[in-house]
Amino acid sequence: MTRVGTLILTQDEIRALLPMRVCMELVAEALRTLSQGRAQNPLRRGMRLADGRSLLGMMPGSLDSPPALGLKVVTVFPGNHGTVFDAHQGVVMLFDPENGVPRTILDASEVTSIRTAAASGVATRALARAGAGDLALLGSGVEARTHLEAMLVARPLRRVRVYSPDRGRREAFAERESERHGIRVEPVDSARAAVEGADLVCTVTSSRVPVLEGRWLAPGCHVNAAGACLKDARELDTEAVRRARIFVDRRESALNEAGDLLIPMAEGALDAEAIQGELGEVLLGSCAGRRTDDEITLFESLGLAVEDLAAAHYLDRVGRERGVGVLVDLGGRRE
Repeated sequence: MTRVGTLILTQDEIRALLPMRVCMELVAEALRTLSQGRAQNPLRRGMRLADGRSLLGMMPGSLDSPPALGLKVVTVFPGNHGTVFDAHQGVVMLFDPENGVPRTILDASEVTSIRTAAASGVATRALARAGAGDLALLGSGVEARTHLEAMLVARPLRRVRVYSPDRGRREAFAERESERHGIRVEPVDSARAAVEGADLVCTVTSSRVPVLEGRWLAPGCHVNAAGACLKDARELDTEAVRRARIFVDRRESALNEAGDLLIPMAEGALDAEAIQGELGEVLLGSCAGRRTDDEITLFESLGLAVEDLAAAHYLDRVGRERGVGVLVDLGGRRE
């Protein structure tokens, strides 16, 4: 019997209920639905806080299939890096699309980290060379952890290198993830040492200035750029973007929010036509993905509300079926 009430799921419960392989399929379907025009995904709205770095943001959206309506309210506190708190905090809220009653409240940190990596996994599966397996991770935080999981689903990895500026953190990450996955993760002393020779690169940092230089990229490399989501912040230098065939999660979002693209555009290095297509269009077959083994492909990922909603819809169903989480009585009712 289906449990009644608003379901609340914690970080640990979400992690247990949402395997990466499952989330990749959910995200792929959501991106296809979006590119077919069967979803709403307005540009995110944000308020910068007094410290000039932190943000309060809102990401609303809806999906026709699966039927989902909701939003994510999230704070971004870069000062949390290196503390016990994730930089992203907040909740994903799912509402019943028939009556608007609050249906599910989810920890946004865990949903965000899993679905962001899942999108990169989907892009890697669609755009990377079939034999790609030499991975460079720039960043050693939560997103690095989930991106490693996604890359292991997308491709058999033969080598993994990780770099972040804090030697202790990158070494701890390498030791922990090597044991978790039964593979060797090598901590290296520079971003260049991680990237040179790699055919898969994931940038998952909080940097506002480039951490990846285009001259380091090997022919045939695929890059997932997932760390920068503001128009005045970027992880890739202009040469990295100029050398690549560019794919995005959503055109409108990229042209309003992606500093990785907007800054080179302002420099005159490329224009909007450089965006080859949305990942959903590649999955639908309406846009060509990789054409040759030697070209460099780039997936510019900003993260979308429809990805959160697809994950939330699934978590609501399996949480209720398995008796996981807490049910509370929310929603205005009249006697």
